[in-house]
Amino acid sequence: MSRPGEDLAVPSGPGLPRGLVVPAAELVERFSRSPGPGGQSVNTSDTRVELVYDVAASSALDDRQRERVLAALAGQLVGDTVVVVASEHRSQHRNRVAARERLAELLRTALAPPPAPRRATRPTRGSQRRRLEAKKQRGRTKSLRGRVTGE
Repeated sequence: MSRPGEDLAVPSGPGLPRGLVVPAAELVERFSRSPGPGGQSVNTSDTRVELVYDVAASSALDDRQRERVLAALAGQLVGDTVVVVASEHRSQHRNRVAARERLAELLRTALAPPPAPRRATRPTRGSQRRRLEAKKQRGRTKSLRGRVTGE
């Protein structure tokens, strides 16, 4: 866990074997009043945290990583920046920590390589035979539901 005001350490994971360190100078924190838990809107303080990270201008990412993050987070970007908001805690410090953890997890998943494409396989002969037998049995059951004749 990285503390507020320090460099953001992204743990290692798929596509990120040695982890990643985002310099604190590249992270911008903004604070505002939070409608979150606590009190009846009296004595409110600026506990809501917006953590802004400019992906395009980051020195922590190489060109390949930058392209991967921009492609993976295309729907969440505002320009070329990622904005993470945390307001679930009553304390500004805890919201700052939560926002940093959320950004680290977002970058870690965005840098993960895409999964291998699925290779289609054929059903086994036994599974085909069992499927056809089950269909025949179901058909026999349904055929017995017809009208009763006088025989």
